[in-house]
Amino acid sequence: MMARQAASLKAAPPALTAALRLVVSTPAQNPGQQTTQHEIITNLNSALDARRQRIIVSQTEVDSIKWWCLYLQAICELLVIALVHCDNRLGSAIAMGLFATGVATSVLLIAAHDRPFTGQISIAPTPLLQIMPDKEASR
Repeated sequence: MMARQAASLKAAPPALTAALRLVVSTPAQNPGQQTTQHEIITNLNSALDARRQRIIVSQTEVDSIKWWCLYLQAICELLVIALVHCDNRLGSAIAMGLFATGVATSVLLIAAHDRPFTGQISIAPTPLLQIMPDKEASR
């Protein structure tokens, strides 16, 4: 859902909300149960917050103005390198090649982290799916 940007912050997952309702509605008889109930509520709220954070990260992106600034800066730097080394063609080619490689690496890293749940270098839901209980085992 995050890769398709279909995840919403408006609707909480039914399983977590049901678990939270169950824990809150269960009366705690003694201090040990109160402590346990408090810890369960804290952990369920942490799970809901982690979900919110993942959805927020999935919907963020690097805006076009930042990309254009990066490209403009790279072009200006390449021009400066070319002008400084105009008397030495080999030195100019080496310096420009090294800088262009660094810029290309930076652009690739930014693009890879721009949309973390889409593309070939994406975060898969595998760890979350591994901790989900099997439907067969719960029957």
